[in-house]
Order: sequence, then C-alpha cells, then structure tokens
Amino acid sequence: MKASTIDVKERRKRIIVFKVGKLWLFKQFFENKETFEALLGHYNQDNYRFEFKTTGERNNALKHLERNGFDYELVEDLQGYAVKLPRFAKYAQILKNSVTTKETATERIFLMKDLAAVEEAVTMGAEKMEGEVTFLSGSRNFFQPLDRLHRLR
Repeated sequence: MKASTIDVKERRKRIIVFKVGKLWLFKQFFENKETFEALLGHYNQDNYRFEFKTTGERNNALKHLERNGFDYELVEDLQGYAVKLPRFAKYAQILKNSVTTKETATERIFLMKDLAAVEEAVTMGAEKMEGEVTFLSGSRNFFQPLDRLHRLR
C-alpha cells in the first residue's frame, strides 16, 4: 500500500503597507540580508521603517518582496490599526511595533504594523482608536533618539 502525501504550502510572511499622507510605509525586520539591502534606499533609519514616495517605487518593492516569500496588503483606511495611550504613560514596547506616531496634548497615538501588534498593544494597556485616524507623512516621528535631537538644535 502506498502512503499518501500531502502538499504543505509554506506559510509566507505578510506585510501591511500603509498609505499615510503621500507616502506608503511599512515596518519589517528582514532576516535575509539581501532583501533588506535591495530595499535599503527606501529605509528611513530615524523612524525604523520603509517609505515609498511614488506608486512605482512601492510596486517595485512589492514585486521584490513577493519574489522573496512575502505577501502584502495595501491599506489606505487606517481604522483598526491605531491605538492610543495617555501622553505620560510608558510606551517603549508599543513604539517598537508602530509604523508612525503622533502626539496630542493628552495622548500618544500609534499606527501599528499589523493587527497582531494592535492586540499586543491592547494587552499592554493601550486603547484601540475609534473612528478615522490621520497621520502626517511629512512630519518627523516625535520620538527622536536623544543624540539626534541634539544634532537638530
């Protein structure tokens, strides 16, 4: 009797690419050095994310990601991906999985890299944002490394 075989499809990593203002953004750590280097020209090291100014740039990057085992989802409606904390709450763990942030007089708002990061942030005390959320793509991330702040002065 012949044993049956089952084709198992390898699970691909999924990257959420957000439309924020005029930019397309995503955050991802690549274990494969070649993939990172191929996208390096679009990496914003101050904000720890990849940024694409044009649809063409974005599409070229997405083709490269597909060829290297990644799936992607384009997201223009940010609802469901944003969380908030009181302004003076500890935020370092939540910041690690955020794509961009903004600050108001009373709270810090984070656009999380995916829905799993949203759920993780909620378990750490963040609250999901309800309604429409906007972020300015041209503004700097308000969490600047201390040495960078000194260079800006």
